[in-house]
Amino acid sequence: MKTIRDIASELGARITGPDGDQMPVGGRHAVTNDSRRVVVGGIFVAIKGVRADGNQFVDAALERGAIAIVSEEPPPQSNTVFWLEVSNARAALAQLAGLVYDQPSTQLKLVGVTGTNGKTTISWLVESVLRAAGLKTALMGTISYRIGESELPAEFTTPESPEIQFFLQQAVSAGVTHAVMEVSSIALDLHRADGLKFAVAAFTNLTQDHLDFHQTMEAYFTAKRKLFDGSIGHPPLRAVINVDDRYGKVLAADWEKRGRGALSYGLDGGGVIRPAEQPTFGLSGLQFTAISPAGEIDVDSPLVGRPHASNILGTIGIGLALGLTLETIAAGIRQCQGVPGRFERVSTPGDDITVIVDYAHTPDALANVLRTINAARNSMRRSGTLTTVFGCGGDRDRTKRPLMGEEAGQLSDRVILTSDNPRREDPLLILNDIRVGIDRTGRRNYRLIADRREAIFEAITAARPGDVVLVAGKGHETYQILATEKISFDDREVAREALLERRACSDLMPSARNRPVG
Repeated sequence: MKTIRDIASELGARITGPDGDQMPVGGRHAVTNDSRRVVVGGIFVAIKGVRADGNQFVDAALERGAIAIVSEEPPPQSNTVFWLEVSNARAALAQLAGLVYDQPSTQLKLVGVTGTNGKTTISWLVESVLRAAGLKTALMGTISYRIGESELPAEFTTPESPEIQFFLQQAVSAGVTHAVMEVSSIALDLHRADGLKFAVAAFTNLTQDHLDFHQTMEAYFTAKRKLFDGSIGHPPLRAVINVDDRYGKVLAADWEKRGRGALSYGLDGGGVIRPAEQPTFGLSGLQFTAISPAGEIDVDSPLVGRPHASNILGTIGIGLALGLTLETIAAGIRQCQGVPGRFERVSTPGDDITVIVDYAHTPDALANVLRTINAARNSMRRSGTLTTVFGCGGDRDRTKRPLMGEEAGQLSDRVILTSDNPRREDPLLILNDIRVGIDRTGRRNYRLIADRREAIFEAITAARPGDVVLVAGKGHETYQILATEKISFDDREVAREALLERRACSDLMPSARNRPVG
């Protein structure tokens, strides 16, 4: 491990402090921008955030035993510790974390997946493919952080750089050879992925989300592009890009200009990885043949719908970029039984309705899951209705709310608007923003029920035999955020409770029930 003065030299920092030198402690939180996590012998990086300035917590960090402070501010006159003055504290945090944790991404084959939708599913599929190859894996994403069989719930899709570097160091120590991580646009903009060396970077799509942070779609795309153009320090060795997406086409063209053609994929025939013929999208899974530069591959997956067919094509591209055989890739895809909260069916074959929980929380994602359900209903000639229960997060992009309302109004028979992490906003004001979009469609068959539990019970208990109920927005999440408080809440558990009540209250004979969709 490097000493404080070595670190200052590599950061290009102006260092002041005591005579001599010192080596920082190793282990978790050896480097942190959270004063509450400082350990004795650690380094505290003071970052000016949106809501707080880390420089205000320097004294707290010193009280907890920090031996060095990294800041964009000059040291106070009374300074008695190592003070590293830098031009960009966030970038320094990432570089420092890489130095302290011995650049673990260079000791792995690291896959980064970015895009608005599909990151989690592709990451899980790729992990399954790697395991089918007999490799020891690690995964970091929206649902959980895994090293081999050890698993922790995720705090963030892409956490701060010290957490990423420490996680990857732990993975290397555990004998992991291949790791997969979701890389969010916000993380890229905030330098969290700086210094990571990716063997493969994959782009899924770009649709409206996070505009409360990025402001414009072009700024959102610029953030995603950083994973591919070397802005974070290293361009990936290989790129896998969805060219059904217009932003994906731009990325693929960028790679062509560099003479480093990407492995492109797409359902609409434009990619080098594509279906031999258009798949049939029912609710019983996906079976189709894909064409690739390595030959044809027969896909057999329990995953459902067009978006997942696209995710599977992306997975094939990543597998090929890592040098895996088509047989191994096909086996890994087949073995991945699904992702929690992604088109997860919570009703049973014995129920007279179908209830699906999905993480869809953007206009595009919601439209995709609704189209998947409607296509299956049409192909199976089901006459039941589709009820959609959803809301939008508070203190987040307001402009997507009416767009989601419009998609739900156009593609559902009935809509129940409800709370989805309202945070510090009034839930009813959020619902009124959404209803503007529903009103544009001319639909009037909707209700506003701010209490999410009540809304889910209303949708399920009032449904008629043969109906489908979609509960969208939270998926795998097990909480609601009300003001600043997290309360326990799981859409899947609540839906199962409502189904139990429905069964208990039903006076239908089993022979009179319609079969559920699928």
